[in-house]
Amino acid sequence: MTAALPMYDRPETAAANQRLWNVIRGNLSEMWRDARERGWPLPDRLSQPEDLWSHWLDPDLTLSQSCSLPVRDRLRDRVTLVGTADYGLPDCPPGHYNSVFVVRADDDRERPADWAGMTFASNSRNSQSGWAAAANHLAEDGLAFTDILLTGAHRVSALVVAEGHADLACIDAQTWRMICRWDPDTAAALREVGRTAPTPGLPFITAAGRPPGDLRLALADAIRRMPDADRDVLDLQDFVVIGVDSYHAVPTPHFPKASARKIA
Repeated sequence: MTAALPMYDRPETAAANQRLWNVIRGNLSEMWRDARERGWPLPDRLSQPEDLWSHWLDPDLTLSQSCSLPVRDRLRDRVTLVGTADYGLPDCPPGHYNSVFVVRADDDRERPADWAGMTFASNSRNSQSGWAAAANHLAEDGLAFTDILLTGAHRVSALVVAEGHADLACIDAQTWRMICRWDPDTAAALREVGRTAPTPGLPFITAAGRPPGDLRLALADAIRRMPDADRDVLDLQDFVVIGVDSYHAVPTPHFPKASARKIA
């Protein structure tokens, strides 16, 4: 069996995530005592998957966290939705998140009408926070991005804007919070110019066909019993269950391949 918490993983959060998993694992070990005796041991340590798709679709997946766009697209009906972490993000309902538009600190362009013609840094075409939320935001004004630089990660998107290789990025609000905390030089070089509408946050998932009930109990208990120091590091406030229909209701915009290029 495999487990990982890859979405907000960075060196500063690794130890707290592992301690959270230790409590989840202990809870599940009690619930799944019979399964353990049949040779289904829970992993001692969280893995750090290099290929997220293979990890998410692993039939032995016990627990992971994915982006919300894949849950309504490539992962739809191929994983089981367990629930969602609440990070207490401003102006977002429990278990929801939004994205922050950032430009360089000396860039005075603030209107979506200006952004459409800028070089837009996106972490991935499969990202709700870095692509879909941004594209949907512009579409409200009948606009679309015409020059997209795919960076592979939100932190890289922020960095390439700060360094002048792109003009605009849309960063997951929790990731932006971590950049402001742990990448102060990058954050200081950027300026927030807008936020997208809230949508259901990054969900916890397990393998298709695995009942989510025990995992929900184990996660909720572990999150609510977190030490204050770990809660401060991870910003985890609570665990909520958001119906899968709420994820599927978020529109997925067309990705214009002809307008996109990968970072060199």
